[in-house]
Amino acid sequence: MVVKRAVEGFDEFNKAIKELESSSKTILVLFSGSKGNAEKSWCPDCVTAEPVINSVLNTLDDSVQFLYVGVGDRDTWKNPNCVFRKDERLRLSSVPTLVRWGQPQQLEEEKCCNPDLIRLLLEDN
Repeated sequence: MVVKRAVEGFDEFNKAIKELESSSKTILVLFSGSKGNAEKSWCPDCVTAEPVINSVLNTLDDSVQFLYVGVGDRDTWKNPNCVFRKDERLRLSSVPTLVRWGQPQQLEEEKCCNPDLIRLLLEDN
């Protein structure tokens, strides 16, 4: 079963990704609009994508580690100087964005709702 972890914000992301990189497992990272008190993201595309991603994750074994990263509230994300947009490793332009860490491939927005594309992202080339 996939090991799932959730963090909030850039500092927690950096700490978590360093820990996950120490293993030889595949790392899948979902960057999403942060969830409020209702445990629902402000980002409608993120709300739509999350159950699809989880359904694929539920079919995988423990060779995959999954990291959910809340990028902040809407105002934080929309700021052109948002650290998730500016960081050289990430350069995110939209949420949700699903990344296979260490690989150039990623899925953005509605592509995160396609189970076949998610599985393709996980395939070794």
